[in-house]
Amino acid sequence: MPSEKRLQGRTALVTGAAKRLGRALALRLAQEGADVAIHYGQSHTEAEDVVSEIQHQGRRAAAFPAELTDVAAIQRLVGDVVRHFGQLDILVNSAATFLETKFGETTEKAWDTSLGTNLKAPFFCAQAAAPHLAKSRRGVIINFADLGGLMGWGEFLPHSLAKSGVVMMTRILAKELAPNIRVNAIAPGTITMPGDPPSWESNYIAQAPLGRTGRPDEIADAVMYMITAEFMTGHVLILDGGRSLAAVAT
Repeated sequence: MPSEKRLQGRTALVTGAAKRLGRALALRLAQEGADVAIHYGQSHTEAEDVVSEIQHQGRRAAAFPAELTDVAAIQRLVGDVVRHFGQLDILVNSAATFLETKFGETTEKAWDTSLGTNLKAPFFCAQAAAPHLAKSRRGVIINFADLGGLMGWGEFLPHSLAKSGVVMMTRILAKELAPNIRVNAIAPGTITMPGDPPSWESNYIAQAPLGRTGRPDEIADAVMYMITAEFMTGHVLILDGGRSLAAVAT
């Protein structure tokens, strides 16, 4: 645990924080001194486990359910978080879906699911959180794009379109919400965790110059940098082991 609590006195809302990367981010923010609101969709047990782990570290935490494709539910979520903690300083939009939907096989349901969770939700979370983040005068929004939004993956068409929208949304909101709120995004490559199938790594490793996938702690390091880098806004940070270089002509 870091000796200096860089986020002491600040409150963060992390969406999709019950599992995987969202969970790792929530735990890291707590280790850095933040009180953390754990958003979840269906994973109540896992969310409560994260809350318990954060409380064990001596930080405040609570779990909040919400369907993020429902704007009214987002507004209730943010309101509940502020009432519980008394403030909101950091929003991490990490909830996402990753649906394989090729052009000729894309259905309206798949389109709505992908665009709803990956683009609509972070926008309306930002909209609902903005008045509270502005009161903080050091408000921060961290969005999550990914390589699909930069390179374009035909087999993940709606997903790639949604994530490209996150890139542009980040740039627009950075201008719209300045100077009291900074808005940045991270575009990670494949991030694997213990227990993930080895097949998830093989194709990525073959195309990434660093020869490996990423780790959750490396993404958490980037989130912490963006939270504390007070002269950075409107930036999209690519963390992919060089994978996106495959799209660059040589």
